[in-house]
Amino acid sequence: MRRRFRLTLRAQLTLVYGGLFIAGGTLLLVLTYSLVEQAVPDENQIFQNVYGSTEGPPLPTTDDGVFVQSQDFRILVTGKVWSAALNAIRNQGPQALLLVSLGTIAIGWIVAGRMLRPLQRVTDTAAEIAESPAADKGLHRRIKVSGPRDELRELSETFNRMLERLDQSFDGQRAFISNASHELRTPLTVTRALLEVAVHRQDASADLRLLGETLLEVNSRHERLIEGLLLLMRSDRELAERSYVDLSDVAEYVVAQTPSGGVAVTAECEEAPTQGEPVLLERLVQNLVENAIRYNTGEDGWVTVTTRRDGATAVLEVANSGPVVPAFEVEGLFEPFRRFGTERLATASQGAGLGLSIVRAVAKAHGGEATATARPEGGLTVTVRLPGVSD
Repeated sequence: MRRRFRLTLRAQLTLVYGGLFIAGGTLLLVLTYSLVEQAVPDENQIFQNVYGSTEGPPLPTTDDGVFVQSQDFRILVTGKVWSAALNAIRNQGPQALLLVSLGTIAIGWIVAGRMLRPLQRVTDTAAEIAESPAADKGLHRRIKVSGPRDELRELSETFNRMLERLDQSFDGQRAFISNASHELRTPLTVTRALLEVAVHRQDASADLRLLGETLLEVNSRHERLIEGLLLLMRSDRELAERSYVDLSDVAEYVVAQTPSGGVAVTAECEEAPTQGEPVLLERLVQNLVENAIRYNTGEDGWVTVTTRRDGATAVLEVANSGPVVPAFEVEGLFEPFRRFGTERLATASQGAGLGLSIVRAVAKAHGGEATATARPEGGLTVTVRLPGVSD
């Protein structure tokens, strides 16, 4: 669809100023010419009133041909002067109006810019917040309010109040997640220790050990869920420090350390350098590889991990075999606690549903993006693009 061209607000105001001036100036010029033309008699009327004839007497001259400034001559000159004045209004008036209009349009452009400067500050602040790697971290910015209490100042103050409310809301959300996650860690750790002691007792029966191992698996999943929430909260923040990281090294290390469970995992890694936090980038790759193994077709399944450069971008791709995923459900897999083909409450053997959410959050924190496409044969291809660095 072809995009329609639209003028900026400053240009529209300038055109309005200039258009109104040109319209008013044109009307004033026409009225002035019309009034002067109606008020000033022509030469024939002058001589008709004085001499009763439209020709008038011959112009008086001396012997050497010099005009004599008689009353008749002054009458004739007066008529010529008014005729020349009307011609000047008719011929040179539009030119003068055009020049003044151009100057007025230029002044209108400057005045419109000065009037819209407070609005531009609002726009710049909103853009800085939107372009922040962690959106909630940009909410501390405020618009500098000055000048008279007019509509633009009220807009700036309202925008500042909105930012303050949003900032407080995000702070409360982060604090709640952090406190709740840390508070849940302690009982889970204690439960795991008690279960391990009970399972490894020499007098423990087979049923007790089976029950203890099942509860340990459930407890382990709850611990992964809490760790995932903490990591998701951490990865959603702006990175304070960055270091050189080659995604090919991270991918090869993760593939070598991750149990495949009978799935064929291959790494085809080329150099893909970027700047970021190594721990978060390792977790990003680990989540992708673990998800690709977990949601696969079993012994005949495969996973391919690829890294490469694409211009000024470092690219990581993880493709796998697996069930066919409808294209309309792919984007929803990046939402927290979403799994394809399962309910929100999963069994202990399944993940916490935070894997791809953490991947996208880490990618955004590094100034990149994470996308996924469904393979027609089944499975997904997840692509992470991060800003690259030169050697």
